[in-house]
Amino acid sequence: MLELRPNCELCDKDLAPSATDARICTYECTYCADCVDGPLHNVCPNCGGGFVPRPIRPSKAWRPGTGLANHPPSTERRHCRYSREELEAYSSPIRALDPGER
Repeated sequence: MLELRPNCELCDKDLAPSATDARICTYECTYCADCVDGPLHNVCPNCGGGFVPRPIRPSKAWRPGTGLANHPPSTERRHCRYSREELEAYSSPIRALDPGER
């Protein structure tokens, strides 16, 4: 199941489990929509893939053993290890490609 990381790894914006602007790549790297659409150009700085909206885990356990009460979000904040200049150089040659073609 998804970790539901608590922050944008670039700008450190809080991303609650119910955040509709949270975006993830296939490895669960987590960024806000503003960073994905802006400096990241929809290119994950770690894997080169694209981003999709992060699903929202229900707060209520609609079935036994589910929901946030049974599977709380992560509290470990993560941060991108690359500078803005490195991000630009990395994404430049691949951002025009559709994520499915990368």
